[in-house]
Amino acid sequence: MAHHPRNDRLLVVTGAVIWLALGCQSPQSPTDVGRLSPVAPGARSEARQEATGRIIQFPQSFTDFAPTEKIVPVDAKEVSLRQVLEDLGEDATLWYQHVQTLANPFFEGRVPGSRGSELTTEYVEFFLRLYGLEPAFPADGQMTEETEGTQRVSYRQPFTFGLRGSDMEVITAKLLLDGEPLADGADFVVLGNSASGEINAPISFVGYGIADGPDGYSSFEAEADLSGRVALLLRYAPLDEAGEPLWNERQYRRQARIARKMRAVARLGAAAILMVNPPGAAMGGEGLEPIGQRRGFGRGLDIPVFQITPDVADRLLVEADPQGRGLETWRHLADTGAVKTVDLRDTITVRAHTEVRHRPRRVAGANVGGILRGRGELAEEWVVIGAHHDHVGHGALGGINPRNRGQLHPGADDNASGTAGVLVLAKKLSEAYADAPDDADLRSVLLLTFDAEEAGLHGSRYFARHPSIDPAMISLMINMDMIGRLRNHTVSVLGTATAEGLSEVLEPLFEHSGLTVSVNGGGSGRSDDASFHRIGVPALHFFTGMHREYTSPADQAYTVNPAGAEEVLDLVFDIAQDIARRPEQLVFEKPPVQRGRNRGYAPVRLGIRPGMDEDGLPGVLVDEVFKDTAADEAGIQDGDVITAWGNETIEGLGDLFMMLQEHTPGDTVTLTVLRDGMPVAVQVTFKAREE
Repeated sequence: MAHHPRNDRLLVVTGAVIWLALGCQSPQSPTDVGRLSPVAPGARSEARQEATGRIIQFPQSFTDFAPTEKIVPVDAKEVSLRQVLEDLGEDATLWYQHVQTLANPFFEGRVPGSRGSELTTEYVEFFLRLYGLEPAFPADGQMTEETEGTQRVSYRQPFTFGLRGSDMEVITAKLLLDGEPLADGADFVVLGNSASGEINAPISFVGYGIADGPDGYSSFEAEADLSGRVALLLRYAPLDEAGEPLWNERQYRRQARIARKMRAVARLGAAAILMVNPPGAAMGGEGLEPIGQRRGFGRGLDIPVFQITPDVADRLLVEADPQGRGLETWRHLADTGAVKTVDLRDTITVRAHTEVRHRPRRVAGANVGGILRGRGELAEEWVVIGAHHDHVGHGALGGINPRNRGQLHPGADDNASGTAGVLVLAKKLSEAYADAPDDADLRSVLLLTFDAEEAGLHGSRYFARHPSIDPAMISLMINMDMIGRLRNHTVSVLGTATAEGLSEVLEPLFEHSGLTVSVNGGGSGRSDDASFHRIGVPALHFFTGMHREYTSPADQAYTVNPAGAEEVLDLVFDIAQDIARRPEQLVFEKPPVQRGRNRGYAPVRLGIRPGMDEDGLPGVLVDEVFKDTAADEAGIQDGDVITAWGNETIEGLGDLFMMLQEHTPGDTVTLTVLRDGMPVAVQVTFKAREE
């Protein structure tokens, strides 16, 4: 669609909200909208040629890019939906149809391993086939040196990946309080870090299970020994009379970590753990965790672990305490530190029998790709255009606001918008290639959608490790992740310095786009372009900015901007055509590391870019070590997995951040990393975090 000065209006039509750029004339024919002459890359309509773009510097932090949004309501009764769509034009309308479909609840939030994910791959494959693209993969999805000549017969590249933790099957779950059976699922549940076991033992109250709290607070006596006893453990950390945390936020967050507390109790020899939510906790959870819940409880222990209801814990304490005190009294005693580890009456016992089976959490995914065959002298070189097609389903993956878990996340902008962009470009580029002269030299184009990006770039990482084309022949990869919320005609493009001279190639295209382009030489580091940078392929990342609906159930199709998406796709189309025809292949150049802004979460910086381990194992994968940092000077290497900080186990990034908060410049600690499967101890001396 031609770019004119205009007001963005929000139109409410038959229950849907559609962005419309008022003031645009309806195109003479659908094929005139956003079309680019195959013989003159960059050519546009007269109106678009008059538009002038500008280039600005990208903000220091990737997530700080969030252009302001102005929404002006319009009376829906005065709107013709037909006129809206005709004014939008063919490309914007097609893009919006794809977004509406992919964000429909029928697709179940497109979480990997679901029926909705399978439907998504079918959907993308259907349109790649419809637009005449060839299959991108051999039958098994891989292309090796031995199978380089294998015919590509599939649009899918299947793979599996691991999620952190494991799925637990509870085969037997019995818990008896002083001989009285309790009801599984009503009175208690087996937690996901439990082991199998059979016990009959008395109880010890261990308060909040905190070994070394602020101001000398501890739940344990100096010589505490829980051997042969069941530990009754309060969740969270000490509370005031109103049920609010007694300690500051940083202290509370570290001390309340249930995985850390359970490990401390287990190290004292406990035969089993009974966890209970303290009564009156203002921000505490209600009810029992889902059976086998592992989230937040850390890696598996060697003893049975249960959660019991406050009512059960109250009955247990009243019977086992010689003074007959209930749970609320014991909570207040633990809040003030008036009691530490207390052995209750040996005559009151807990009998338990658990049999559990842990299975690694392996999930099936599939990338989907189609090939637009080039011609002439450039036919064996490539342009790749990609986007991830997955989302988070009902909020099951990490990083989701706990209040939204269990609700459908449609993922319209993230990333039905990018997936729809791939499909629109598949159509536009196939038409442009068909119209190009027979003697034109054109690179081949691989249009590709990735699975499991939200779980850790698994799809693009798998493709990078098992490519179906030669990575050395890829001139440029273009990634689109969240391109559906263009505001103020401002888009960010990252990765502009990942090839020699790439900025100079892009500058006239940016200026001709009519957009304000916020540029950054480095990549996103957290979307699929990063997987290509790691194998030495130049890659751009297109992004229209953060917004309050990001990764929430409110990321609905009615919030996106079809007219804006067309502007972005016109620019991507221009770039793809320019690179496809350019005689010289782009040469990868690693951009300088750009320091993140000091967000003040810790006074020291380790100096790594964390990654996601594709096997879902505990620890923090070191994706990249930055030069001249504490990690670099300690000898930490790319590919290491940080598993321990001194005597503390590191389960994931949360643990790592917590530990960083406890240190100051000059402190030296011993980290344990797994390197080629073997534990290696490294001494790290911290430096001050740069402003």
